[in-house]
Amino acid sequence: MLREIQALGFNLIELGHGIRISLMSGIQKMFDAGEVRFSSIHNFCPVPMEMTSASPDCYQFSAAGKSERNRAVKQTLQTLDLAERLNAPFVVLHCGSIQMNPITDELIALAQNGKLLSRKYVRKKIEAVRKREREAPRHLTWVKECLKPIVERAAEKNVRLGIEGRRGYEEIPSERELPQIVDDTAAPHVGYWHDMGHIQIKENLGFLDHAEWLSAIAPRTIGCHMQDVKWPAQDHQAPFLGEMKLERLTRMLPQNCQIVWELSPRLSAEEILRSRAIWKGRFGE
Repeated sequence: MLREIQALGFNLIELGHGIRISLMSGIQKMFDAGEVRFSSIHNFCPVPMEMTSASPDCYQFSAAGKSERNRAVKQTLQTLDLAERLNAPFVVLHCGSIQMNPITDELIALAQNGKLLSRKYVRKKIEAVRKREREAPRHLTWVKECLKPIVERAAEKNVRLGIEGRRGYEEIPSERELPQIVDDTAAPHVGYWHDMGHIQIKENLGFLDHAEWLSAIAPRTIGCHMQDVKWPAQDHQAPFLGEMKLERLTRMLPQNCQIVWELSPRLSAEEILRSRAIWKGRFGE
């Protein structure tokens, strides 16, 4: 797996939330031999033993049950241990979701059927906004409580935490909540992790203006999951092979931002190599 990624031209690798514990021995051996370097680790990594597939949201900081929140914290601390062992400077975090009907996929289905901004679409969206605004405060309190020990442990291990911008409107944080969460940690090693695909989907659904948001949040941005999108919500496309105005958005990222290509496993090696060639032609790296 790691050698295939390197053969495509990438010299730093993010370990994702789909890495099974059975793979860790081989990964560790390659790292110890100096054959691979890691940019980042995506929480939870490795996959919790009781889960059978990639499960970044199997335990949530926002959960009403304290036992689930405690489990989410414990798994995250283990991810931080792994980041330290592999000398990965960043850990990417999901923060959970609001207890409500997950509206995003319903809106995507309406958009795909030509009903974007129809009366039905707008009614569903307004109802979701009201519900989210009503329910968010208690979930945010739980998220902030969970982050405290994680932020402390990350500081001890010299690992930076990137709070990822989410695809779903029902997920945490919203773009309005994100700056406050980062500021409340009062920690220089905590910042925002921009996801080009997630935020583009939100723009496509009428929740925000991508460029406006990125311009506002750029000073707090420490990392980015780079990808393209085919309208309205087919993300994880190879950069410049989708439909986004990706070059303009990429140039808005801060100079020291860690960029990680997060691609669909369905992409061919040829597509990735073509995308890499376009990227190098435009950005020279």
